[in-house]
Parts: sequence; C-alpha cells; structure tokens
Amino acid sequence: MPTNPATPALPIGFSPVPPGHIAAIVTSLEMVGPPAPRAAEPVPDGMALHRLVRPDCETYRGLYRAVGADWLWFSRLTLSDQALRAILDDPRVEILALRRDGTDLGLLELDFRQPDSCELAFLGLIPNAIGQGLGRALIDAAIARAWSRPIRRFWVHTCTFDHPGALNFYKRSGFTPCAVTVEVAPDPRLTGILPRTSAPHVPLLA
Repeated sequence: MPTNPATPALPIGFSPVPPGHIAAIVTSLEMVGPPAPRAAEPVPDGMALHRLVRPDCETYRGLYRAVGADWLWFSRLTLSDQALRAILDDPRVEILALRRDGTDLGLLELDFRQPDSCELAFLGLIPNAIGQGLGRALIDAAIARAWSRPIRRFWVHTCTFDHPGALNFYKRSGFTPCAVTVEVAPDPRLTGILPRTSAPHVPLLA
C-alpha cells in the first residue's frame, strides 16, 4: 500500500534494530486493471483448489505454518482466536487450499474487505511443493478470482524474508512496485510463535 506522505521517513544511513527484533524491507506492488490476456497455467492433474469456508482456527494456522514458517510468516499467528475468527468468518475473505489426495500443498488468500480493492494477502506452497510450477497456477487463479469482482486495484506485498524469487515473480505476473517500507517486529522465533529453526536465512540474534 502506498506510504502515507505524513509518515516520517527513516533517517539516511543505518538505523539500529532493538534486541530480539527483526527488520524486513517490504515492497508493495499493485495492478490497477486486469493484465493482458494470456494462457493461464492450469492446476495440474490430481490437484484442485478447495475453498475453505469458515475453517477452524487450528486448521487454518496449521496450513499457514506449513506454508509460511520457512519465510517467517507470523502475522496470523499472533492473533487471538477471536481476532482470527473475525477474518475467517468474513465472506469478503476467500481462503483456498491447493490440495492433492487430501493433503494441502498451498495457500491462497484474497481479501476484499476494502472497497474497490483486493489484497493478495497470502500465496505460498509447502516446502516440498516449491519448484514444480504450482506457484504459477496459484497466481493465475488469484488474478482471475480478483478481477472477477468489480475492483479497481489488486495489490500484494512481499519482503526480504520471502523466497528470493518472490519480487520478480509478482512483477512477471503483472504487478508494479508502488511503495517500499521497513517492518520491525519481535522475532517470532524468540517469542515461541515459530520454531527457532525457522527461516535459517534470517539471522537469529537472541
């Protein structure tokens, strides 16, 4: 989401991060119209996208962790059951699982709660499903579902904790960078939200 001009900018140079915290550079990207038509990547045979309608909190958290732990996803894990339940029960939030033989391999979450807008809140695969072209099928499904609604903007953000190919993946999919911010948060590996072995590419400074 574009940065608010009234928000103070970070000073030029290095800024210290508090002990026990992590800092990520976050890039927001957007589409302001449907991308040029192209042949969509189909979901491979034997797999299907399943809409999760009002899933229970632990089912959702389990899939969220399976997909996101390696990339230090934690925002949904810090929510209380009541706060998470409000999201999962909202009909303007679409949650889908990429499933094969009863096993969930990926997560796709679209958030239509803001007027005229859709946020690609989460898109990812469990570790052993990465590198099989499934991400392309997921993003194509996301684009089609988002622009099937009367929206004016479809946006997503990625950060330096994500897969190193994520930013270019979204740009190739038709998104354009529109803002850069820095997020500082308590390290979820130190608060017990995620295992200490998660995201080994991010330094753990206890």
